[in-house]
Amino acid sequence: MNSSSKKKYSRNCLSNRGMTRQMADIDLGESTHDRLMSGYSLWGHGGVRPTYQPLAENIKVDALVVGGGITGALIGQNLSERGLSVVIVDREEPGLGSTAASTAMLQWEIDRTLTELEDFYGFERAVGIYRRSAASVAGLAKLIAAHRIPCCFRPRQSLLLTSNHEGARDLLTEVDLRQRAGLPSTYLEHCDLFTEFELDRDAAILSRGSAEADPLLLTWALLALATQQGARLLNASITRLDSEAGNVTAETDRSFVIEAKSVVLATGYTMPGIDIPKLHRTTSSWALATVPQDPATLWRDRALIWEDSHPYLYMRTTPDGRIVAGGEDDDTVDPNARDEKLPEKIMTIREKMERLWPKADTRVANAWCGTFGETIDGLPLIGPVPSMPQVYAAYGYGGNGITFSYLASQMIGAMIGGVYREWFEDFALDRVGPGTGGAAVRYDRLESAVS
Repeated sequence: MNSSSKKKYSRNCLSNRGMTRQMADIDLGESTHDRLMSGYSLWGHGGVRPTYQPLAENIKVDALVVGGGITGALIGQNLSERGLSVVIVDREEPGLGSTAASTAMLQWEIDRTLTELEDFYGFERAVGIYRRSAASVAGLAKLIAAHRIPCCFRPRQSLLLTSNHEGARDLLTEVDLRQRAGLPSTYLEHCDLFTEFELDRDAAILSRGSAEADPLLLTWALLALATQQGARLLNASITRLDSEAGNVTAETDRSFVIEAKSVVLATGYTMPGIDIPKLHRTTSSWALATVPQDPATLWRDRALIWEDSHPYLYMRTTPDGRIVAGGEDDDTVDPNARDEKLPEKIMTIREKMERLWPKADTRVANAWCGTFGETIDGLPLIGPVPSMPQVYAAYGYGGNGITFSYLASQMIGAMIGGVYREWFEDFALDRVGPGTGGAAVRYDRLESAVS
């Protein structure tokens, strides 16, 4: 551990012993389900929705998790498995916000290529980040298998496509870098790509180790598992956090409070009570699911496909043979404006899907859109909230939502357990990143999120 990391970790340990008091108002007005997601996705059919009981008394627990989507479910499951008393709180139905808008392409390849991350942070740090992303997909697969979670989980290869000569050169450089790092990737020239996958693009990277799932079935099953391990699911809205003397008191919209040794904020793209990091930005994405296809018309191995276009296009399949396609991301934040774009965006995605895979039956069965948080460097924001002792946050996942949600569960579980790793700083909320003026984004004070 270098000296700066030691000082930072020491500072966190001191604050975690309750030597300071901080308060933050929590405004969740921008994280209602209709603001996070709209339309009709195809997830969750046949699943059992967990029941949230109303908060009816003051309670004390080891850990309070705010948010019942995939991130809150993974964190709640991890913490309860560690033997902690856990409460998971959501004011709406669990999983029906950003999680329901996910396409659940569980890739270890992140929004920034390894080449780009090397430019940002150097080879060793970039490789460590990519390896941890790959380990997260493998760890999630192990968790699902160990508990026999019925969530349509399927291991998949992934294809990163490019449609021009310059992009092909970039992919070749990327593969060379990945092979130096020991990452399972192969370069496919146009001839090989067309012969093996019938995809008419200039080049691609074929990678092993990714997967797909039904995000709602996974979330609900994890919440059920957490309750079996002793966690409680409560319906309430947290309005204020008061951190003092080694504990955090959470006020609610009712007359009751929750006192916890640690609090984890996992509320979608909205960061209540936190100054938004300069690295963070909010975007919206659109997706469709087709009618079931003739199995003979689907591409080889049903690989996950990501075309490096601007805007990008991605495609996957479902167990019943549908094609899920999406992309067309832009910086629309207002839910009404986002929803108005749905017909036009779906038409564009449908046309791009047909050009990439002419065999597709492009009739649309489901269409939806959602708003997400992402970061400039493509890495999530996971860890302690600066100046707010005992409060942790997990945000900014971009295109790797569930992969980074699993990483967050492991990191925050370790932190609450008193374990520190120097690489945790790669994902810190106040880390130094590209486009932040060469200095760490610091939080001298938690301002109220109430306008």
